[in-house]
Amino acid sequence: MLAIRFHGRGGQGAKTASRIVGTAAFLEGYQAQDSPIYGAERRGAPVSAFTRIATEPIRERGLIVCPDLVVVADVSLIADPTARVAEGVDDHTAVFVNTALDGESLRAQSSLRGRLTTLDLNEVAFRHFGKRGAISALLGAVTGRLAGLRQESIHQAIARELADLGLSSSVIESNQTVALQCYEAVQPVAVETGVRRPAAPARLHVPTYEPPTRGTASITAGPNSALRSMSGWRTFRPVLRPDLCNGCWLCFANCPEGAITIKPDGKPAIYYPHCKGCLDCVEVCPTDAMTAERETEAVKPG
Repeated sequence: MLAIRFHGRGGQGAKTASRIVGTAAFLEGYQAQDSPIYGAERRGAPVSAFTRIATEPIRERGLIVCPDLVVVADVSLIADPTARVAEGVDDHTAVFVNTALDGESLRAQSSLRGRLTTLDLNEVAFRHFGKRGAISALLGAVTGRLAGLRQESIHQAIARELADLGLSSSVIESNQTVALQCYEAVQPVAVETGVRRPAAPARLHVPTYEPPTRGTASITAGPNSALRSMSGWRTFRPVLRPDLCNGCWLCFANCPEGAITIKPDGKPAIYYPHCKGCLDCVEVCPTDAMTAERETEAVKPG
């Protein structure tokens, strides 16, 4: 069995990519299983998805703790302890990371184990689609290539899965065309199955019970969301051009994180430590005073 684990951020398409790979494997006659895991996540929050491919019935369920192939849709997730990208990864594991860094530079900055393959899917998507987050088909194509699936199967799987999302035929065809370029840009790897380390045995944890008031929300308590920086979630950041700003405050009203404030002169200001890079402010700005700027890619220590 081939076990593939996807790591992404909400809205990047890791879930759809896992479905594309599972569907492509099914079209080739394999047994396939794919399942995402996420809660009531906000856009930009870490999410995971799991795909299993086998020639025999798949009897495993749930999380993939020791994957054969790990696919990382955002390089910033490597340093995020909540994403647990490196869990179960050893020298046998094949790892793909969506980044502008080459494999050696990425390894030097992150100490990530495994056999690394990289490709800047964000740049490809922005160049061809003009959008920063449209990488689900590209991510699925690269994963399929690394897993040894055929190009024709990936092509059909993209059509099926994107049609289920309600996308038009022209958008699906353009995704298929660009996905083919990404498919050919990477080389398949000899994914080693059956050499995964066994998972550590679970340890029974006996909780200490607290009174209900300890964990009950209080409307009089101070907020704690400002205590956690979400700047590591960003791939692009909003940047304000004050000369184009007409002071409409739409960016302030539409920011889901309250990361935009209004200065005494009536112009907005962005508080970057609390900006997750959703770019809603860029979308609603009527004068294009808000623009998107690519973050400098570097793996920061967690």
